[in-house]
Amino acid sequence: MKTKIILAVLLVITTGISAKNKKTLYSEENYGVNKVGTSVTIQFEQGKEHNHPLFAIWLDDENGNYIQTLYVSETIGKGIFKRANRKTGQWLAGEIQRPAALPYWGHQRGIVNEFGNYLPSPKQPEVDAYTGATPLASFILHTKTEKPLKGKYKIMLELNQTWDWNEFWTNDMYPNEKEYRTSCQPALVYSADIDTTNPSAEYVMKPIGHSHYSGADGRLNPDLSTITTALQIAKKISIKIH
Repeated sequence: MKTKIILAVLLVITTGISAKNKKTLYSEENYGVNKVGTSVTIQFEQGKEHNHPLFAIWLDDENGNYIQTLYVSETIGKGIFKRANRKTGQWLAGEIQRPAALPYWGHQRGIVNEFGNYLPSPKQPEVDAYTGATPLASFILHTKTEKPLKGKYKIMLELNQTWDWNEFWTNDMYPNEKEYRTSCQPALVYSADIDTTNPSAEYVMKPIGHSHYSGADGRLNPDLSTITTALQIAKKISIKIH
């Protein structure tokens, strides 16, 4: 299997440091990024409820049709989670499928794995170029599309954070659905419309709905009235096209 792209993603953890004081770590020449696509920078500022959420970021055309993934948390992108061994206190990697984690992205991506769901797996992982460790704090993502962008598109982001129960999404709401317990409040989906003819603009992502609570389907529910603390995982998500 040929490697599609050597590297197209770099995450810079900001940890409160201003962008002008941050050392530049990224070089397209040094990292062998393809020089054909369009460079995209996404800045994520954590909110007060941020606690290790999982992410997927992808590109749609202006009508909402999936084009490509720009970034996904490695645990989802590879289908391997690090988990604690309670007897030894060590962290051991294991193959796990979490359909409720980022179901909207998975269904939009549209690749069915050997388990019959829409997640990447160890046998069918997302390409290395667009996976990375889950950021622990605010971050800046530098990535590049596979092909040049011309015109209008949508940048999409889905995030999900376990253990964020609230008065609407309680731990006994769906007692027979084990996947619901891995999601709690359902995954949130954000979107921003971008126009490559206006490269100086800053585009701010807005929440547009939530995914299915257990990942049973890929529908987007626009009703956010029951979503509380999950809306405070992100304080601001902005995009610039270069």
